[in-house]
Amino acid sequence: MIITPDTKDWTWVCARPCPECGFEAASTTPATAASALPELLPRWHMVLRRQNVAERPNETTWSALEYACHVRDVFGLFDQRLELMLAGDDPEFANWDQDQACIDGDYNGSDPAEVSAALRDAGEEIAETFAAVSQDQWPRTGRRSDGKSFSVGSLSGYFLHEVVHHLHDVDG
Repeated sequence: MIITPDTKDWTWVCARPCPECGFEAASTTPATAASALPELLPRWHMVLRRQNVAERPNETTWSALEYACHVRDVFGLFDQRLELMLAGDDPEFANWDQDQACIDGDYNGSDPAEVSAALRDAGEEIAETFAAVSQDQWPRTGRRSDGKSFSVGSLSGYFLHEVVHHLHDVDG
């Protein structure tokens, strides 16, 4: 069964709280993104221990395993984007199709224990990258292929919202 792609533009979460999960991305800095991840990762590990982790709750929603794989890949993607922003002037990010990544990566056929380990490793890596960002680097910019622009500061909130919101999605 193929999930209908999410075509919402979620960048609005950089300006106002998310009514679904309650997260306030605008109050996030690279330092808080770095410090929040060690508290969030164990919640993902608990989700991945569920007996029904690969069961979709309905025909239009990813399973908890698929969400965890997505978040693992988000860690790597945002780490690359953050590195681009720190190294260059206003880089354009390559497009990433999260729904195609789910299909290509066979997210729901993944081993939950392997996903848990990869999620931990990727989470620790991006936490280290965010922790190394100095405050004078927060205004550096980068943009998605659709033209949406981020500063390092706003990227940290947009990123952390992904992690928190998907925990909310899976009752983590």
